[in-house]
Amino acid sequence: MQNFNYSIPTKVFFGKDQINVLGGEIKKYGSRVLITYGGGNIKKNGIYDKVVEILKANHIEYWELGGIEPNPEIGKVREGVQICKDNNIDFVLAVGGGSTIDSAKIISVAYYYEGDPWDILTREAPIKNALPIGVVLTMAATGSEMNSGAVISNKELKQKLPIGHPFMAPKFSILDPSYTYTVPKNQTAAGVADIMSHSFESYFSPDKGAYLQDRLAESILKTCIKYGKIAIDEPENYEARANIMWAASLALNGILSYGKNTASSVHGIAQYVSAYYNTTHGVALAILTPVWMEYVLEDKTVEKFVEYGVNVWGISPDKDKFAIAQEAIDKTKEYFTSLGLPSTLGEVGIGEENLENMARDAIENKGGVIGNFKPLYYEDVLEIYRRAI
Repeated sequence: MQNFNYSIPTKVFFGKDQINVLGGEIKKYGSRVLITYGGGNIKKNGIYDKVVEILKANHIEYWELGGIEPNPEIGKVREGVQICKDNNIDFVLAVGGGSTIDSAKIISVAYYYEGDPWDILTREAPIKNALPIGVVLTMAATGSEMNSGAVISNKELKQKLPIGHPFMAPKFSILDPSYTYTVPKNQTAAGVADIMSHSFESYFSPDKGAYLQDRLAESILKTCIKYGKIAIDEPENYEARANIMWAASLALNGILSYGKNTASSVHGIAQYVSAYYNTTHGVALAILTPVWMEYVLEDKTVEKFVEYGVNVWGISPDKDKFAIAQEAIDKTKEYFTSLGLPSTLGEVGIGEENLENMARDAIENKGGVIGNFKPLYYEDVLEIYRRAI
């Protein structure tokens, strides 16, 4: 196991009615709040009204930035930064899922920058400070509620860039599983695929000595497999929603990757499917993950797939190791399909017209190579896209 520094600074309030701590937690940091949210579902299910009621009861002034879409766009970030500067905002509250939280994070750091917020994503401008951030989570998927990373798209440039900085970690996150009851089935399924992909990114690495981290990753994967379909079929099953919500937070808060040399593979490829076609991130991951698995399966990697097949899917260890690996990959694909997720890029309207550009951009964004379980170069990424059609 490699050396590591451990810090997960976000305070988590998990469970029913934890929203009641919101006013007191915000007032530790400020009293002029920008609320970020998405398409308005929080106004239909009552979460918005509850948040506003709490803010008013605590004499907290608030402004709003609604309409943040999946694959959040830099244009909304720019709008949010301007609202903050015009109104001396001192706290950003994200009420929603990963897109809303990621936008809040970049708004919080761009507040202290006089140029275009996109410069921060391209690393042309350093992060020097940030407004404090809080989260009321309404969708389990990205884990952004408990980490210091964000991903923002620029439709004009057809780019989708990730960035991370300790300043962007939320001060607190309120995780009430009942707030995810109204998440549509397709978004629930995509969220489960995203959680599993985050676990895969840490699990499939060249390191062999991080036994505990791998067992934790397997537990998260098994949790998704057990509860994903239940959450889709029984949307108000609290046990299923709670386990998936906590799995999402743990999958990408660092605990799986501490002590390991990890480098994302499928995420780096899937980001450009979303950048070019605005495909739901979890859908792209569900399509590309089994294809990537088959592509990287070889003598040097097969033992990890055997470990995955035996420990996660319960496949007999007495079988041929490549047979175990292939069965595990097949079961992964079948599981995503059982959630109602597509299995090919063609099913979501993607042909071969942009594959070369997507592969080029994905590789350039990662400095010429993606992943380290089996390093992928331009021709590799292009072939994975082609096989996914």
